[in-house]
Amino acid sequence: MTIEDNIQLLLSKREEAKLGGGIKRIEAQHKKGKFTARERIELLLDEGSFEEFDMFVSHNSHDFGLEKQHYLTDGVITGYGTIDGRVVYVYSQDFTIFGGSLSETMARKICKVMDQAIKVGAPIIGINDSGGARIQEGVKSLAGYAEIFQRNIMASGVIPQLSAIFGPCAGGAVYSPALTDFILMSRESSYMFVTGPKVAKTVTGEDITTEELGGAEVHGKKSGVAHFIADNEEEGILILRKLISFLPQNNLEDPPVIECKDPIHRMEDLLNEIIPSSPNQPYNVKDVIFSVVDNGEFLEVQRHYAMNIITGFARFNGMPVGIVANQPAYLAGVLDINASRKAARFVRFCDAFNIPIVTMVDVPGFLPGSNQEFGGIIIHGAKLLFAYGEATVPKVTITLRKSYGGAHDVMGSKQLRGDINYAWPSAEIAVMGSAGAIEILEGRKVSKLNSDEAKADYIKKKEEEYSQKFANPYEAARHGFIDDVIEPRNTRFRVIRALQTLATKKDSNPPKKHSNIPL
Repeated sequence: MTIEDNIQLLLSKREEAKLGGGIKRIEAQHKKGKFTARERIELLLDEGSFEEFDMFVSHNSHDFGLEKQHYLTDGVITGYGTIDGRVVYVYSQDFTIFGGSLSETMARKICKVMDQAIKVGAPIIGINDSGGARIQEGVKSLAGYAEIFQRNIMASGVIPQLSAIFGPCAGGAVYSPALTDFILMSRESSYMFVTGPKVAKTVTGEDITTEELGGAEVHGKKSGVAHFIADNEEEGILILRKLISFLPQNNLEDPPVIECKDPIHRMEDLLNEIIPSSPNQPYNVKDVIFSVVDNGEFLEVQRHYAMNIITGFARFNGMPVGIVANQPAYLAGVLDINASRKAARFVRFCDAFNIPIVTMVDVPGFLPGSNQEFGGIIIHGAKLLFAYGEATVPKVTITLRKSYGGAHDVMGSKQLRGDINYAWPSAEIAVMGSAGAIEILEGRKVSKLNSDEAKADYIKKKEEEYSQKFANPYEAARHGFIDDVIEPRNTRFRVIRALQTLATKKDSNPPKKHSNIPL
């Protein structure tokens, strides 16, 4: 063959690979409202930046007729490119080839790109659209999954790992995304479950649809498996790009700082009036967040799950931070099992990747009741406590209103190595609210009073005394547990100054193989 023939062969093979499973299957993918594997990568990465690995790989199976069907790439597109000029590695499963099912060679391709990402120290993004293990390959496909899982585990806390679910993800396939840092699902076109509706029907008799069992709404609102829900794939890819903008390349680097044109000294008079006069009246803590962060931009994580606590990413003077905030507008901002788990995992992610944590506190305590106790609120609450206590990144805490009982300790307190702890004048830092405290402290005296009127007057008087002593931040400040009481409208400036001075913070934990967090 001449040089020209060789080049022509190369070009023809490239075109063959780009067609995946063929025009008809590509059209079928589009009819479902889904992009192809290559189209997803093109949307995700900067234009012209993608460099592909293993385009010419095909499977090695000879059973059940597979020897007669060979497709280049073998159902997954792998390689690297850039997002806003920063290197990321990516793999995208191709449903047009054997339904995106995982073979031995597909697993090798995915493992190869994961190994490279770890070696280089760059994030990896996996786009999942697969019918599961390639049954014709038997145990080889199962071994392939395990190889991927092992790399997910080794990469954890070393490089950011993001998973996008843009189609089916079932059986063993779900555990790779579950081992990554963030999972994004698209409404109506994606689902995740360990066992499907047919198996559920056979084993338990439960009659349930695919969407009801493992759709985006289920995992975004009920299970908490999905961190982001997108209306469609295009929106999902924009979320992935936005998320990457807050994250460092790896655990040895700092998150990227961008130029900030939002004035550092900007004051928000709204904040001086946002706390209601009644301690039982709700307000939306997101209004506080939007008011103090750069340009009012906040990327919320797990927005639809455990809404009594808010987690997400924002910037202060161009510096990325993770924000954790109690939400008085939902369940009064109380901490329960789901909220504790949600916040604990977020805090640990931020700590793993050198992202400072800003905590906004308005918490009346832990949710009482047998459901919570039987569900293990003790262990789950301890997760959040552990996460804050273990974190060595800069930690700035602002107590907005209530900070009662054990929940006070858990939410980034000074005793859990909070670096700078501020409070608004409206802060109430105590073991409990005045009504509960007086019921315990003065209950016997109240019971001895003759009339209901006398009891009510005595209780009111004692509650006022308790409130004057504890329904303010100055008792905590007197002991040094609060570093300063700040004017609410000046919060943005004070947080930025705190983060600037903590930029060179050095803190460490005792030498150990790893901690034993209460799971």
